[in-house]
Amino acid sequence: MFCRLTFACAALVSVVSAQLTITSPGTNDWWVASSANTLAWTCNTSPYQNFTILLANSNSAVLNTPLAIIAVQQNYDCSETIAQQQSAQPAGTGYTILFASTLNSTDIYAQSEPFEIKALGSSYPTTTSSAGSASTGTPSGSSGAAQATKSGSAFAEYAPVGMSMVAAVALGLIVA
Repeated sequence: MFCRLTFACAALVSVVSAQLTITSPGTNDWWVASSANTLAWTCNTSPYQNFTILLANSNSAVLNTPLAIIAVQQNYDCSETIAQQQSAQPAGTGYTILFASTLNSTDIYAQSEPFEIKALGSSYPTTTSSAGSASTGTPSGSSGAAQATKSGSAFAEYAPVGMSMVAAVALGLIVA
């Protein structure tokens, strides 16, 4: 009996501890407007296979409703380069990234720390590796490497947030 109870408690703890966390951007890790920016999350602890990526701002004068920037993102990717068209928002503070259900954008799985989008031409944040050496972050594709983008994800910005992603795909507003 004790063995069964211990096993059941261990299984419950592993389910409760499984979480999805957005690791970048954040308070000290900003984006640059109209540039390629990196989005990263803890895919190895996530209980979700996929999600919709939304950009929100606490100031409704900047962005009055969350904006879908990727309709269906696979969790196993662990990070995504957000293309210039997807991050074409005005410079400002109070932005957050939301990961939501692909069927109901109000069902939020994770939310980033508030971050800033700096003006076009601004430098990226300085990052420090575990060895302690600092380097200036650069967008994917700026050093000649191939820029990773998802087919059709640039069109996700045209999907109304109140509409389910399935309906938006069915109506041809976005390409999943």
